[in-house]
Amino acid sequence: MAKQHAGKAWLSVCMASLLAACSQGDGFSDIERFMEETRAKPRGYVDPLPEFKAYEAFSYSAADRRSPFEPPIEVQLTMVDQQPKSDIEPDLDRPREVLEGFDIKALRMVGTLNGAEKNLFALIRDDEGVVHRVGTGNYMGRNYGRLIGVSETRVELIEIVPDGRGGWVERPRSLSLDDEG
Repeated sequence: MAKQHAGKAWLSVCMASLLAACSQGDGFSDIERFMEETRAKPRGYVDPLPEFKAYEAFSYSAADRRSPFEPPIEVQLTMVDQQPKSDIEPDLDRPREVLEGFDIKALRMVGTLNGAEKNLFALIRDDEGVVHRVGTGNYMGRNYGRLIGVSETRVELIEIVPDGRGGWVERPRSLSLDDEG
């Protein structure tokens, strides 16, 4: 039994000396040197992330008013309360033309074409980018605008708009070639 204890003791001494021999090597000196150099360097500063304000929804409540970026349209009402109601009214039974689906402000004159019989046609671009050929007598705009004249630089039309008293009034409008939207 004493031999068994002596063998275990001898084995324990050998293992301890083996572990001590392995741990005393200079295998970690380069890592320790790197760590010391890194700790000795000045540390950088990272700015904190900026705080973002939450998006606040804005409700535009003046959509039914005239845009402040467009000049006011002068409408001269010639009717007085004592005058009889005018007989001007749009023809609601005629088929609507393509350009009557667009607001007149969305239409731009982009050029002209000479017809075979020396009549002049205007080229009108809508807000979707499509170019339409129109001539005298065609309609455009949402206010029943009828073309009454086409020149090289301008188209003239007459719109029929409500007068605010249950009747209608004619209003002249024009589109120029040099108008930029």
